[in-house]
Amino acid sequence: MVTAANAGALALGLRAGMAATQAQALVAGLVARDAEPAADAAALDQLALWALRRYAPVVAVDQPNGLMIDVTGAAHLRGGEAALLAELVARLAEAGVEARAAVAPTYGAAHALARLCASPTLVAADPLAAMLTPLPVAALRLDADTTDGLRRLGFETIGELAAAPRGGLALRFGADPGRRLDQMFGRAEEPFEPVTAPELIAVERRFAEPIGAPETLARYTGKLVTELCEALEARSLGARRLDLLFHRVDNRIEAIRAGTAKPVRDARRLTRLLCDRLETVAPGFGIERMRLAAPIAEPLDYRPAPSGLGDAPIADISELIDTLANRVGDRGLYRLAPVSSAVPERGVRKVAPLAPPTGTSWPPDWPRPSRLCEPPEPVEAIALLPDRPPVAFTWRGQRRRVKRADGPERIFGEWWKREAELAAVRDYFLVEDEAGERFWLFRAGDGEDPATGGHGWFLHGIFA
Repeated sequence: MVTAANAGALALGLRAGMAATQAQALVAGLVARDAEPAADAAALDQLALWALRRYAPVVAVDQPNGLMIDVTGAAHLRGGEAALLAELVARLAEAGVEARAAVAPTYGAAHALARLCASPTLVAADPLAAMLTPLPVAALRLDADTTDGLRRLGFETIGELAAAPRGGLALRFGADPGRRLDQMFGRAEEPFEPVTAPELIAVERRFAEPIGAPETLARYTGKLVTELCEALEARSLGARRLDLLFHRVDNRIEAIRAGTAKPVRDARRLTRLLCDRLETVAPGFGIERMRLAAPIAEPLDYRPAPSGLGDAPIADISELIDTLANRVGDRGLYRLAPVSSAVPERGVRKVAPLAPPTGTSWPPDWPRPSRLCEPPEPVEAIALLPDRPPVAFTWRGQRRRVKRADGPERIFGEWWKREAELAAVRDYFLVEDEAGERFWLFRAGDGEDPATGGHGWFLHGIFA
């Protein structure tokens, strides 16, 4: 039997579930390979562990071809749910894995939308019912016999089934249709078993009586962090990412994810990072188990402390970076590093706050403004061609007379990147107006040959 078909096979009319002999009769010279369910399951497990380390603390395998990723409490670290969804699909595509993905308030809804709607799909709680009711009954994850029975009774969509009386359905098909509807619309919780890496460093606490008070959660968070730091110390490791899971009595899992800019094993610092996000945890009717894990841990590099004999103290801002990054996300925190490029707007890029030096510096011969305008803003200027600085210019409706000027600094286009820059030229001038403000202006072109530029003037930067 055909268990899977690629795009070429689907175009020829083949489909999963078709007898292999029928497929070979339809397509001459058909290339068929034996299915490997065990290898497929192992590959899906590896994909789940990758998602666990990169995207969210709670990931479960949905056999035979799906993943459930609970991004609650972790989406902000990737710039929000939409950015996380787009990045996830793009990274899988780079690895040769075609994925359909959706984010929804419930697992059942996300499961259905990912398989039956355009990908990627992001649905909030308000339009959830409007998105789900037109979907077919097969989206409820019922067994084949139940789905066929519902269709024979005339139920084609989820909306039709949801409007039917529950009593008759339960007598004929059991509790599964009603339970799946409640799970899809968020009226009932759906338990699942998250994946764990075998080499994962983790500690946990079980409670005889459920807990839920914020101060109690904070106290046990500190105890778990201390135990985890002891386990990390035994392996000479430091945590780069922490996942704190709260298992509620109603089978729901609340999670907190925190990251660090470098390996850390300081219990006080890690406890504060986690406790800062305890307010996002909903304990419900109580929490019966807490589990703290370090999905990413790296060797901890100790540096000798200053001797006090004239050694300058080394400033460590990693704790501040960790606090800010866990509030605004990794993408919202960066520093600027120089890039080897003559074109000013290409001479800078964003890097991680604690990234090592790039080994590149900006040109030392000419000063560069502290603020660049992106893109350069056009101005009206009066200047004597071909190489004299402007005597006056108008920017944002305000006319400014130039008191001092320096230049020109000629910058050519990077012809090796694209042919359009082969003849491009910019002449930059540093000018100071009568109020003492300094600006960075350039003229497009060399002032003589129209092929080098339109000879228009632009303001590209402002000096502090």
